[in-house]
Amino acid sequence: MVKSAVVKTVLLTGGTGFIGRRLTETLLQRGDRVTVLTRDPNRARGKLPAGATAVAWDPEHEGPWLDEIGRASAIIHLAGEPVAQRWTDEARRAIVASRVDSTRLVVEGIRRAAKKPEVFVCASAVGYYGPRPPDEALDETSRRGEGFLADVVTRWEAEAAKAEALGVRTVMLRIGVVLGEGGGALEKMLLPFKMFAGGPIAPGSQVIAWVHAEDVVGLALLALNDTHARGPINVVSPEPATSKELASAIGRVMRRPSWFTTPEAAVKVALGSEASMVVTTGQRVVPARAKELGYVFQYPSLVPALASILTP
Repeated sequence: MVKSAVVKTVLLTGGTGFIGRRLTETLLQRGDRVTVLTRDPNRARGKLPAGATAVAWDPEHEGPWLDEIGRASAIIHLAGEPVAQRWTDEARRAIVASRVDSTRLVVEGIRRAAKKPEVFVCASAVGYYGPRPPDEALDETSRRGEGFLADVVTRWEAEAAKAEALGVRTVMLRIGVVLGEGGGALEKMLLPFKMFAGGPIAPGSQVIAWVHAEDVVGLALLALNDTHARGPINVVSPEPATSKELASAIGRVMRRPSWFTTPEAAVKVALGSEASMVVTTGQRVVPARAKELGYVFQYPSLVPALASILTP
């Protein structure tokens, strides 16, 4: 790992999560100082790599944690309630609070800080684009979509963008379906394949905007380091795949059958009619801004990406 030319003091939320743990370790390896805001510092210390500092925070209320903002040269805000669940009224409130309201509070802390960070990197989601036809390519200039998730992301990014008005370079990472070891979407996909019953979600033609976890970290680092990076950046592979292609690739790497289609009706039962549209409709999102900034993907192609995760 090449050390950062300038040591940053990075304040990170979601540092114990699937992406956060990887990013924390990478930042420490390159020589940055990392403070992780977490609800339970004692528990977090058992998950975080040596060298990271854990500080208690409440993403819904002000507190002493706000003082950490004035000590940071960069903030990365990853925390958020998972969206891959049935969207009950309670779940909707939790999703909005953990993403929109927490971002508003972090930006308010930036506003109050006497010394403001150089950059604010806020997680976002390709849910901004809503369900779309498989032949419609979506880059960062594409219009927003329809539905609950598109509404949440629009509000989420609007809160993050207020940091730009405070003189802080602000980047919103619109993250796709993350594939990686030890969690994320792939872990949920593997069980049917392990039971020799894997396959696509019907209809199979919907496009999955996937990305390898290492490229999520890589694009987060790009957002931190490149002063030309600002506004939304699609964090997706340059080679999107259909649900059928994804299932076939998993089956190929695992040497398992991949033709047992999961009916759309079964997905609706599991997630509800609205949330199920995310996986039964899909969206062809392309990383136009990442390419403009010169980012080179470590895993642009699906089979090598899966092999790096699933091969012992």
